[in-house]
Amino acid sequence: MDFVELLKALILGFVEGMTEFAPVSSTGHLIIVDDMWLQITNFLGDRSAFTFKIVIQLGSILAVVIVFWKRLFSLVGLYKIDGQKMNDRFNLAHVIVGMLPAVIVGFIFKDFIDLELSGIKTVIYALVVGAILMIAADKFGPKNPPVKTLDQITYKQAFTVGLVQCLSLWPGFSRSGATISGGVLFGMNHKTAADFTFIMAVPIMIGASLVSVLKNWEHLSMDDLSFYIVGFVSAFVFALISIRFFLKLISKVKLVPFAIYRLVLAAILAIIVFT
Repeated sequence: MDFVELLKALILGFVEGMTEFAPVSSTGHLIIVDDMWLQITNFLGDRSAFTFKIVIQLGSILAVVIVFWKRLFSLVGLYKIDGQKMNDRFNLAHVIVGMLPAVIVGFIFKDFIDLELSGIKTVIYALVVGAILMIAADKFGPKNPPVKTLDQITYKQAFTVGLVQCLSLWPGFSRSGATISGGVLFGMNHKTAADFTFIMAVPIMIGASLVSVLKNWEHLSMDDLSFYIVGFVSAFVFALISIRFFLKLISKVKLVPFAIYRLVLAAILAIIVFT
């Protein structure tokens, strides 16, 4: 790998890390940046380039583990949160209930999603629809949400948010955009919905990433190892920065500013693609 190619890995890691947990769609941004500019398929090939984008998501997930390690460890009994009993706090069952709908739908439609919904045009549509959902969440969600911490989330709310998360399987829609919107619509404040989104992303993204890597193992090459490492580390570092920033920002600005960004981006892309 030469310097220019490694710089592309750094850039894609930056894009992944900065957008994975903001409600703007990391997958959509990766498709836009790669298809319209970097075009890493030219030297990696289609399947290896696809796998690279999955691998760098693991860098972002590692950042979540670092930020939420106490909560994550408590879910599996490796850390005790002071003053809380097992039966009255957020637990592993909430995560399982929340991730189950997307796991089932993703398993059934994975090939269709990978092959048919990964183009720039479908990303444009997803950016718009996702923005509408986010605006609706801010407008119609309760003004004084009853759920202000993770420990107040019910199993019904977790499952409902999980159903909304299925929309995020559409590249460009955004996992965090879908789940935070769903959480806000069904009684969570923005910070709690974001916390739940990030924690729920860990098992579902690790599982999806490992399955994709194993499925495409034969397309990987030791010659590309440095490219993967640079992308992974870049995604981890920038995700760590963006998560901490976003968690402070979301309670103040809500979802509408991100929705406006999505609509502006969609309009610019539409002009480029459709004219």
